[in-house]
Amino acid sequence: MNKRSFFQKILGLIIINNFITIKKIMAEPKVKKTDAEWKKILTPEEYDVLRKEGTEIAFTNALNDEKREGNFYCVACNSKLFSSSMKYDSGTGWPSFFNTYPNSLEMKTDYKLMYPRTEYHCANCGGHQGHLFDDGPKPTGKRYCNNGVCLKFIPEKV
Repeated sequence: MNKRSFFQKILGLIIINNFITIKKIMAEPKVKKTDAEWKKILTPEEYDVLRKEGTEIAFTNALNDEKREGNFYCVACNSKLFSSSMKYDSGTGWPSFFNTYPNSLEMKTDYKLMYPRTEYHCANCGGHQGHLFDDGPKPTGKRYCNNGVCLKFIPEKV
């Protein structure tokens, strides 16, 4: 077996594994809209991140510095994802959380950078939110690194 066929087989396994992982973990979203419908209700940046799995530029979203008590919701469908008590400053430039509300997110494996990462989506609408890492604070040790453009914040006290 030459190097080229070896790498083709490895790439094929990665693609197959990625497809199986998506099928196993990502359920059908409850909110279903066409691309045209999403484009009508989302800004171009929201659409790129939520529907095309893009990433906003670090340190550009005001929610990274949000410190009031309240909750963070999916901007596309209003599902409650995180509490301000779950948020912490990771220094990455994106809003980061060490926990999430139960059953609010679904995971899949992402190979866009050629190595596996855990990507998470809103369980209600399927919108891409960010990536999950194992370098967060106690008690979970998790870092839900979220694109701020995907979130809206509603403070407890106005």
